[in-house]
Order: sequence, then C-alpha cells, then structure tokens
Amino acid sequence: MILVGLGANLPSPRFGTPVETLEACLETFKDHGLTIIKRSRWYKSAPVPMSDQPWYINGIVAVSTDKSPRDTLKTLLEIENSFGRVRSEANAPRVLDLDLIAFRDLILEDEGKIEDKPFCVPHPRMHERSFVLLPLQDLDKNWKHPKLDSQLLDLIAKLPQDQIIEVIEQVSS
Repeated sequence: MILVGLGANLPSPRFGTPVETLEACLETFKDHGLTIIKRSRWYKSAPVPMSDQPWYINGIVAVSTDKSPRDTLKTLLEIENSFGRVRSEANAPRVLDLDLIAFRDLILEDEGKIEDKPFCVPHPRMHERSFVLLPLQDLDKNWKHPKLDSQLLDLIAKLPQDQIIEVIEQVSS
C-alpha cells in the first residue's frame, strides 16, 4: 500500500472548514495521478506537540500511482501549495498537510530533501503519532511497519498516552 496522511487545522478561504478542505483535496487526487483505493474516517486530534493552536482533522488514504516515491511526495507538495499551504515554522497551524507515510514496503533513508522537506520512507515519526496509526487501523489492522518490523496494533499500544484523538463523523461532499 501507498499511504498518504492528511491533516488540517485552519479553515481555507476557498474551501471552508478543515474537513471541507480535506474532502476537496481528496477530489483532486485523481487529477494528479493518485487513485484512492481506501480511506479512513476523519479524526480530531490535539496538536503534537501540545499547544494552544486549533485541533487538527486527520485521516489516511491508500492510493495507487505509477509515480516513484520521490515524484509522489513532489505531487503531494504541489497539492498543498495549490490549497494555499504556507510553510513558516515547524508545527505551525496549516490549511493542509499531506505526508507520504509509506510506499509499499520500501525503506528509503536520507534521500535528500524536496522543498526543504526530508525525504524518507516510511515517514520517520509515523510510529509515534496517534493521528497516523489510528486512522491507518481503518485501512488495514494487519499492516506492518516495513522498517521497524512491528505490527500496527503493537505500535498503537506503545503510543504516548498524552496524544488525544477521537473519531468524528465523516462528512461527504
């Protein structure tokens, strides 16, 4: 599976609430050569690290594509930019955040940068984030981390207890 993480915690002037923005984002995937195979429910999660910024809406999609891992990440960054993503500082609030979480069973480390974003697959912090692992559970409870060789449920059991996340009703456009 090729896994893409989605998140937003700021409203978009063009698309509306974070959920509406994420739904609009998913509608553009096909135009960018990404076919959605399966998607998670939307989750509401506290910022990591904890701060006073708005909570995030997060989800995960499994996609298929003919693109390479590097070109897939470039495409995700292009989509972010087209939705008005502004990169200011680490962990800043955002209109849209797209991450390449995993690309099949590939392990690519220290493969340089793309737009100042490190290029590593699987995502180097995915196993520490409830907003990645819990939505991933919606797609495949038997998923196994290719680098850590750990089952998804084992990774979830090791998550820090201070990460607050809850399922919200999925909104369809």
